[in-house]
Amino acid sequence: MRIFDPHIHMTSRTTDDYEAMYASGVRALVEPSFWLGQPRTSPTSFFDYFDALLGWEPFRAAQYGIAHHCTLALNPKEANDPRCTPVLDQLPRYLVKDGVVAVGEIGYDSMTPAEDHALAAQLQLAADHGLPALVHTPHRDKLAGLRRTIDAVRESALAPDRVLLDHLNETTFKEAAQSGSWLGFSIYPDTKMDEDRMVAVLKAHGTEKVLVNSAADWGKSDPLKTRKVADAMLAAGFTEDDVDQVLWRNPVAFYGLSGRLQLDVPAPEALHEGNSILRGGE
Repeated sequence: MRIFDPHIHMTSRTTDDYEAMYASGVRALVEPSFWLGQPRTSPTSFFDYFDALLGWEPFRAAQYGIAHHCTLALNPKEANDPRCTPVLDQLPRYLVKDGVVAVGEIGYDSMTPAEDHALAAQLQLAADHGLPALVHTPHRDKLAGLRRTIDAVRESALAPDRVLLDHLNETTFKEAAQSGSWLGFSIYPDTKMDEDRMVAVLKAHGTEKVLVNSAADWGKSDPLKTRKVADAMLAAGFTEDDVDQVLWRNPVAFYGLSGRLQLDVPAPEALHEGNSILRGGE
């Protein structure tokens, strides 16, 4: 079984997670830029973070046979902080990098005017750079947030079929599907979706344009949730081909819209910027 996790925050995870993911079938992933967990105080904090997503994390992933890609953006939560918004002016120099396969996470957190501005600006950046967009739908007021997101996409220069609407659930996936966008579902231990609910959605909707991710980060989450969804699909009567479509071919097709997806893992270097993932010798 081959698995592509299309949304996971590996900078928050350990090398043990990379090892366990590989053992469960994960061979590729996309790491979207996101909130640090506490407020950033300047744009330079973003730039160091972006550099890590383009250098250090691909290096770590390659040690375990996993192809690493990223998406870059000013995230919705920090779009409300004037200390962070200058990032928008600097994003173009990062969006030309080979490892960047989409603009994201963009979207809404609290649905403020500042978030409207950041979303519109970054949808335009995606269109300007020939990239798809990974859009975070809000965790609160989900249906209202989805509808506002769909309106923003319609008003943008980016076609809906180049947009992945993420963090969907039973209340939002039907309208998301009607918009013509790709559908993303995050599987969590206690919140968002779980394996059984995901299987029920797949039975109702089918497997077309559906992406399943773990969205694992520094909170309570599980980087093996993609494999658990695959196993739940098989147990529910889906075929191996269905599983391969949802867990591999669909994310490859969406992020392949960037023209930058490289699924062959490069031979791992011994060092990155003079550092290794080893401590204390061999």
